[in-house]
Amino acid sequence: MSSLANDISKAMSGGGMAQFQEAIRQELEEAMKVDLEKILSTAPESELEHTKKDLEGFQKLFHRFLQEKGPSVDWGKIQRPPEDSIQPYEKIKARGLPDNISSVLNKLVVVKLNGGLGTSMGCKGPKSLIGVRNENTFLDLTVKQIEHLNKTYNTEVPLVLMNSFNTDEDTKKILQKYSHCRVKIYTFNQSRYPRVNKESLLPIAKDLSYSVENAEAWYPPGHGDIYASFYNSGLLDTLIGEGKEYIFVSNIDNLGATVDLYILNHLTNPPNGKRCEFVMEVTDKTRADVKGGTLTQYEGKLRLVEIAQVPKPHVDEFKSVSKFKIFNTNNLWISLSAIKRLQEANSIDMEIIVNPKTLDGGLNVVQLETAVGAAIKSFENSLGINVPRSRFLPVKTTSDLLLVMSNLYSLNAGSLTMSEKREFPTVPLVKLGSSFTKVQEYLTRFESIPDMLELDHLTVSGDVTFGKNVVLKGTVIIIANHGDRIDIPPGAVLENKIVSGNLRILDH
Repeated sequence: MSSLANDISKAMSGGGMAQFQEAIRQELEEAMKVDLEKILSTAPESELEHTKKDLEGFQKLFHRFLQEKGPSVDWGKIQRPPEDSIQPYEKIKARGLPDNISSVLNKLVVVKLNGGLGTSMGCKGPKSLIGVRNENTFLDLTVKQIEHLNKTYNTEVPLVLMNSFNTDEDTKKILQKYSHCRVKIYTFNQSRYPRVNKESLLPIAKDLSYSVENAEAWYPPGHGDIYASFYNSGLLDTLIGEGKEYIFVSNIDNLGATVDLYILNHLTNPPNGKRCEFVMEVTDKTRADVKGGTLTQYEGKLRLVEIAQVPKPHVDEFKSVSKFKIFNTNNLWISLSAIKRLQEANSIDMEIIVNPKTLDGGLNVVQLETAVGAAIKSFENSLGINVPRSRFLPVKTTSDLLLVMSNLYSLNAGSLTMSEKREFPTVPLVKLGSSFTKVQEYLTRFESIPDMLELDHLTVSGDVTFGKNVVLKGTVIIIANHGDRIDIPPGAVLENKIVSGNLRILDH
């Protein structure tokens, strides 16, 4: 009889379901430990130390995954946050700026989450290297913004990129082109964790190699990994040693996430003398954001609640724009010394996100991840700041890309701002069909980006191309049925129009 069967029969004869579950859990932990040791034994000497840290981090996460009974929060304990725990941005801005803003800026480090690939937009390599505006990539725009700050205020604000094993090599090659910019750039890598077979709950990796067969066996474990990997890289201590006090963290594909001097001043010169260790920028929900994580009061602390943690019967309530009015933009300001203190005390608490995936060969696996904002409850004196929507401008799809490439925005020193010619501050709703999903194909369908200053809503479906200097106003719906093609001619003005069927303008 196997030892697992022995344990099970003992537990069952002891009459306890709890004992039975505990026996299974211990058996799984033991089997995982054995497999991870085998994997570690394949590490080259040069990678042994950081691989060991990665696998120890994974083992802790796996232990919690087995211990915890699902991700759900106790819905009865969720309360609206107290009034003063989410401040309106106008109030923060009204305080103005001190004369010594340069010395305040010198306490800041900008961190961009740069672990993602551009695969969802049909691109190879890091997403940050996709061109978004006038040949500039996400990374170009970020460097320009920080260089502009450093030149304007005569400061030394560094840029730190958190790469993943997927993006590190390509990003480092590109960084050489910024060597003459007035921005010090550092990188560190987030952890590399093993994907787990959904049935056996054991790693699918057999060794650490970077071979093609092994590529699918590993994953970067979400941006909540920033605390451990930043600390383990030694960079956290280096920056504290240089007198840095806060990091401003955001997704590299959020073009609205620029350094805000008023928020920085609020952090370093708090009005009540009590410094915040963690600020989360939130903004008002629209119907498009109903799935975004929201800030709540939970057991006396500010807590980020994601849709995955909401018990099924309460999901509609969670999505309600009237009950939960705001969502997390993932623009975060965090104290460096607090990260160090909490990391050393092993007391950063983030819920586990269980992300199921099916690999190309059909194998079902599980990824255990965490989210950076979930740690808000571990920090002292945390605060939400309700910022204008313009600070949340993520580019996740080519529909988003169309907006930021258009004349809705003007580009100045790497920052995009809404054109003053737009009469209302909201962005049009754009839905481009599957023929536009990949960036390369999307680009071939626009001879030039249409004028969208007066556009409210655009839906495009099927084989559609746009000539030069097209103007779109109001609500425009263009649908080419299967087998049909629509060419919008150069200079066309479409206002509140539905175009369907087959439309080809032939040159004579």
